[in-house]
Amino acid sequence: MYFQIFFQQINITIFEKTAQIIFGTKSENRIQFRKSSRLKTKNEPEIKKMLEKIKKIVLDTLFPIVCFGCQKSDFWLCEECFQKIPLKRFQVCPKCEREATLSGFLCGKCRASREFHLDALISAVSYGNPTVKKMIHNFKYRFAGDLSAPLARLETKAIFFHDLPLPRAIVPVPLHPRRLRWRGFNQAHLLAENISRNLAPPFKIPVLDILERRKYNKPQMELGNYGDRAENVRDLFKIKSDVSLDDIEGKIIYLVDDIATTGSTLRECAKVLKHAGAKKIFAVVIARQALKK
Repeated sequence: MYFQIFFQQINITIFEKTAQIIFGTKSENRIQFRKSSRLKTKNEPEIKKMLEKIKKIVLDTLFPIVCFGCQKSDFWLCEECFQKIPLKRFQVCPKCEREATLSGFLCGKCRASREFHLDALISAVSYGNPTVKKMIHNFKYRFAGDLSAPLARLETKAIFFHDLPLPRAIVPVPLHPRRLRWRGFNQAHLLAENISRNLAPPFKIPVLDILERRKYNKPQMELGNYGDRAENVRDLFKIKSDVSLDDIEGKIIYLVDDIATTGSTLRECAKVLKHAGAKKIFAVVIARQALKK
């Protein structure tokens, strides 16, 4: 399993290598290949599909996928192990984090606060579950993007369990471009795409990549207390300049991320979305890490 994840990190463009073999390695041949619109439009998609199949066969042969729970072949998480992961039946108020609430909504005392912009925060499962912890670690830090499917399925299951109203759009927490280049994908966006396909099939709820970071900030995991984490993301996010607000004004929005600890990142994103006109913001994460205040 770990060898496959490591192999996926190697930055080898199979398509370019194969194109060189097929069309030659001379620069003029490669230029001609790129310039040929007929070749590009008719043959390139088929070649890419073929190469993806070859890549999958090679990976599955050399580094077979096995379940994180039971080591069964061909699954990141088999159905039996998926069903064994318990949902968090009770949530806590996302503001005070003291009062238990059935569906992650604000408790009665905190609901009166106009400065808190999250209407609810759902944590699907416990971060203490060993299988979940391994999956999240490999998803984020070993760049196993395929793990977004079973992890998003846990989030979707929690959404149904807590009976949240369906959103008009799903917004992933954004990465800074520098971080995105390092990881190769935005894990929150992959989760959001999977959730959007499974909430109300065959319909797909729009995923809106409308938030961006104003600057590159220190990763939250490197900060050890609530105050530092809150300050690290204060006023960090904004709506992209070329975005129409019609898709969020007066709408229910799901804000999706992988992990919440203090909730500071989610609160800052929710603040921006509320100021842009969103009606309700429900945050959904896989799990929540504990951090002493």
